[in-house]
Amino acid sequence: MFFYAQALLITRVNKMKLIAITGSIGCGKTTLAGMIRRQGYVVFDVDSWVRRLYFNKDFIKSIGDTFPGTVDGWAVDKRKLRNIVFNDRQQLKILESMTHPFLCRYLKRVVNKNSRCRNLFFLDIALLFEMGWQKYCDRVIVADVPYEVQKRRVMERDNVGGDDFDKINNVQMSNRDKKLLADLVINTDKPKNLLKLEVLAMLDGLEKEL
Repeated sequence: MFFYAQALLITRVNKMKLIAITGSIGCGKTTLAGMIRRQGYVVFDVDSWVRRLYFNKDFIKSIGDTFPGTVDGWAVDKRKLRNIVFNDRQQLKILESMTHPFLCRYLKRVVNKNSRCRNLFFLDIALLFEMGWQKYCDRVIVADVPYEVQKRRVMERDNVGGDDFDKINNVQMSNRDKKLLADLVINTDKPKNLLKLEVLAMLDGLEKEL
């Protein structure tokens, strides 16, 4: 399903630089993306692409047919859907097979539109490695925090218990493994002024590579 995106990226003639920002849930990926965006860079939020998909009537119907009881009218009950896919990896793979082709087509349009710009573009994407998209990026940045900080953040932010956190975290690639594949790891468990300085230094280094 990645054929078109792969062929497209080969034609970028080394102008557009696509930088991925990733990390497991609660590790600060979105914080990094926000800081980069406030510096004037374009950051494509892949989660927002998924949210748009859940307003597509054809997709909603497919969800209802595939996961009975998760659609009320034309709205997907995401909590019910999460309970299904986070408790059954096979069901998760089915959901991914429904969403990933759409995301790949969207990536194709993004790259096509900007392929000849000599600029930095960023992807804010949680499942970068799970989807195999690292092959399309020039650099990969992984947000990281100690496990206990990650768990506390998610439990407080999403109002979930420890068992629910474990279910969500266990279906993702571990951040330990993600760090091994990263070009740069940024620990976000620090005061925001220090984190901003680290982000600015990182951006300066990337600009010098253009």
